[in-house]
Amino acid sequence: MPLKDIKVIAFDADDTLWVNETFFRKAEEEFCLLVSEHISKEEANKLLFEVEMQNLDLYGYGIKPFTLSLIEAAIKVTNGKMNVQLVEKLIEKGKQMLQEPVELIDGIEDTLKYLSEKYRLVMATKGDLLDQERKLIKSGLEKYFHHIEIVSDKTEKQYRKLVDHLDIEASEFLMVGNSLKSDILPVLNIGAHAYHIPFHTTWEHEVHNGTIDHPNFKSLTKSGELLQYL
Repeated sequence: MPLKDIKVIAFDADDTLWVNETFFRKAEEEFCLLVSEHISKEEANKLLFEVEMQNLDLYGYGIKPFTLSLIEAAIKVTNGKMNVQLVEKLIEKGKQMLQEPVELIDGIEDTLKYLSEKYRLVMATKGDLLDQERKLIKSGLEKYFHHIEIVSDKTEKQYRKLVDHLDIEASEFLMVGNSLKSDILPVLNIGAHAYHIPFHTTWEHEVHNGTIDHPNFKSLTKSGELLQYL
């Protein structure tokens, strides 16, 4: 189905609407410094990622699960002997991340404003409900969206449910996001369209190293390029 028949455009939130991953990378660097007397930076990063992956099914995505993983990783690094001050610093880091100002991706508001006059727009993201709602409100972008979808994970099943809820065909749905693994591949697999706008920093878990050759796929450099096709 041609792009002229698209009825709904969904946007990922983190690192598509606003900056997010940068805060996690900064927190990881601070974690490595805090435990540097016990373990090297490379080893600390590797251990933290392993702990995050082990906890993913239990905790899900977001800053709160990340904070719990920071504490667990620190316990492992210190063989259970870390002091209370270290725990306090990690908890404070999590709270600080939750209170960071929302920094919009360049050009995204102008893009949303234009597209909202022609299409139904949806924010489709995963993570912690409270945190994502907070960021959406602080962003000032809520007014452009017809529907908000916040899920624990982005899967083909979740995208099919979203398309059904919107009462459209999959071929009438376009997803825009920065993660090939979460925003692009599952959407293409259900017969919808997906446009990738990479962010300069990508969490290792979201990295997809393969190439994508699909008629419903496009790779862009910034949100404004959407207007060339829609």
